[in-house]
Amino acid sequence: MNNAPAYGLWSLVIINSLVFIIFAFSFTKPKSPRDWQAFGAFSAFIMALFTEMYGIPLTIYLLSGWLQSRYPKLDLLSHDVGHLWWTMLGMKGNPHFNVLHILSNILIFGGFILLASAWEVLYKAQRSHTLATTGPYATIRHPQYLAFITIMFGFLLQWPTILTLLMFPVLVWMYTRLARQEEREVRAEFGAEYDRYTSNIPAFFPRLGDSTKRSNT
Repeated sequence: MNNAPAYGLWSLVIINSLVFIIFAFSFTKPKSPRDWQAFGAFSAFIMALFTEMYGIPLTIYLLSGWLQSRYPKLDLLSHDVGHLWWTMLGMKGNPHFNVLHILSNILIFGGFILLASAWEVLYKAQRSHTLATTGPYATIRHPQYLAFITIMFGFLLQWPTILTLLMFPVLVWMYTRLARQEEREVRAEFGAEYDRYTSNIPAFFPRLGDSTKRSNT
């Protein structure tokens, strides 16, 4: 285990937060108040995450008594200990190469790929004033919101904190509410066309084995 203290690194907090926030911004281009609300919530999650990852390990401090009693040999200021799932499950080796961290990276990068592909389709649809039904939208109605949720869940597998664990269900609820608000607006614009689309395409979880049904509608 790396025993060197790894906190108080505010330059890393700022750099990492900006990288992910700017990356997300480049794929979402928020315009409406709803867009900014979705993007702002994601940004708050990212800043809270990296503040604890490299700045102040608040979760480690709050759990220090329990962690020290259960794992007396731990150096609580080691960066590795912040990978709490790795710590509490008693995993060995480098925490950056365990199965949870690898799965985390897959979800994070997969989420950004979904975000990018969804934005490309949505941008073209908005310019042509048509309904977005291709790409990710051929499978689910709200790929951008699902992408944000997937990225955040990926980070929770990698570096859980008390604050982000509390934020996550609240943000999932918020994205669900924003999705319903968006549907009301799109239905008002496209009417029966959108009703036909929603009757075949689920909101967040793709159906398996019904591609024939979609292609015939």
